[in-house]
Amino acid sequence: MADSDTCKDENNKTEDEIVPAPAAFKSDVWKHFGFAVSKNAKGEKVVDRQWTKCKHCHSKLRYNAGNTSNMGSHLITHHPEKFADSLTKKVLSGQKTLKEAFSTTMPHNSARAQEITRYIAEYIACDLRPFSAVDGKGFKRLVAKLEPKHQMPSRAHFSQTVFPALYRETKNRVMLNLKQSECIAITTDGWTSRATHSYITITAHVLMSEWEMQSYVLQTRQLSESHTGVNIAEVLKSAVKEWGLDKIGTRIAVVTDNASNMRVAVKEAELSPHIRCFAHTLNLASQAGLKVNAVSRLLGRVRRVASFFHRSSTATAVLTTKQKLLNLPVHKLIIDVVTRWNSSLDMVERYLEQQQAVAAALLSDELRHKSREIDTLDTSDIANAEDLVKILLSIKKATTVLCDELQPTISLISPLKQMIQDSMATDNHDSNAIALMKVAILKDLTDRYQGEDEKFMQESSALDPRFRTLQHLGSGEREDVFERIASQMQQQDQDVLPRSPHPADLDDSSASFVPPLKKHALEDLLGSSFSSNQVTGGIQAEIDSYCKEALVSLSACPLKWWRDNAGRYPILSSLAKTYLCIPATSVPSERVFSTAGDIVNAQRSLLLPCNVDLLIFLKKNLNIS
Repeated sequence: MADSDTCKDENNKTEDEIVPAPAAFKSDVWKHFGFAVSKNAKGEKVVDRQWTKCKHCHSKLRYNAGNTSNMGSHLITHHPEKFADSLTKKVLSGQKTLKEAFSTTMPHNSARAQEITRYIAEYIACDLRPFSAVDGKGFKRLVAKLEPKHQMPSRAHFSQTVFPALYRETKNRVMLNLKQSECIAITTDGWTSRATHSYITITAHVLMSEWEMQSYVLQTRQLSESHTGVNIAEVLKSAVKEWGLDKIGTRIAVVTDNASNMRVAVKEAELSPHIRCFAHTLNLASQAGLKVNAVSRLLGRVRRVASFFHRSSTATAVLTTKQKLLNLPVHKLIIDVVTRWNSSLDMVERYLEQQQAVAAALLSDELRHKSREIDTLDTSDIANAEDLVKILLSIKKATTVLCDELQPTISLISPLKQMIQDSMATDNHDSNAIALMKVAILKDLTDRYQGEDEKFMQESSALDPRFRTLQHLGSGEREDVFERIASQMQQQDQDVLPRSPHPADLDDSSASFVPPLKKHALEDLLGSSFSSNQVTGGIQAEIDSYCKEALVSLSACPLKWWRDNAGRYPILSSLAKTYLCIPATSVPSERVFSTAGDIVNAQRSLLLPCNVDLLIFLKKNLNIS
């Protein structure tokens, strides 16, 4: 054992030996570097002139005769304090000393360096660039040209230090805004990444004190378990607790699609009200109409024609020739996607536009023998196709409204739903296929919003100044809606009055509680009669005045109207906030899917779920001017 230890000590001693550079080597770096010593096969010590060794940390660097740049870089990076005061001479004529080189290098902890690093991080987050972008030769060259003194941090530094800090900063800002909000609603939906990982995304929508709507993506969390209502409820509960939504002191509305597991999840999470996404509802109603047998067969015939022209380059060329001869737009036929009802509408519309060119092309000499199994639509089919387009156009218009609105609030649902229901009324001139399609759409749409859900939609529309007349409802229904609103206003007005806390509400931190002021004798005797009448009268006066307001343009922003008029309706405006902060669709969370597709792409399919959450969060919430 002793011999072994001695041998080990001798080896270590040899490895630690450094032979000074020859006196002819004039560069200042040789004050800090020498040549390494090793042993040859015979055990003799040999000076290895291909490797230099740092006298401070014993790091070995490869040496190319006459080139000391790598040693200078090592000293600048790792030992600036060792040589900054000693190196004052020039190495060669026209070259700078290491001290001068060091003076042109920006320290990592300087304000300028940190600012540049932050801007690079914001660029990566906002433009959906990978972390490896900082290692790109072209990117480094660009940064060096813009700021030669900046030393680019490593990829690991960005992913492990810069981005987590940027996430924490942004999260604190979002949480502060959530705490300052007066009402809140969330949307949620699930999606699957390219790497077949399942995620649940939650977005929040809040109305600030100045009637300004703010939307945030709170989190995108992986859900490795099955998508049952109970499992999704745990994600919702965790999000509510993590973001402090349970301490806001107001109800939290949730907007999801119509899936049964989402209904169970919202109920299990004890959130309310639960609003079904209107865009998803329209999709389901349209799909129900398109599944009618006669309509499905009609779509199948149109689909076969479109597929024929998509498969054959010859057929496409012939169709283009016929389009030009008939002075029709040179458009390709469209093939629908089964899961997208609007694509079926687009397919039929395009076919009707090009039906003359299609018929002429199929009867041409070039295609007649190839298209024997392809049938064009007869007169009755064309009539049904035209009626189908008219029916679906009303739903398309409603969908367009939801997309065009900057902030589509829940108040849109009731009037748009009524408009679609009116357009689905059967007519004596309807064919059997069209009548069945209307019935299927109407039934599916009506079943989605009933009872308390329908009442909630009506109340939200009444609190939107654009729809306050409730023209889509009967006079009796309008009265009932405003009676319910008056009742809620009275309850809300009572809730905001100061009250004595229940003993169960007190804890050790409430020692500074000040008891309520003692009531006046007359107030104690008659307050229950006269005060309640006064409150009720004030509420009714607000409602009466609101109903007599001048008509508001449908293009007006309801939030802006309430911001300008909230002072005149203090109680009603407070109630309006709780309704108008709720979006009509869950599209905000669904829009994350496209962002996620750009982040978790083919080149980044192995991105960790925590980084997926971080990058989506920063992309959607990072504020840059």
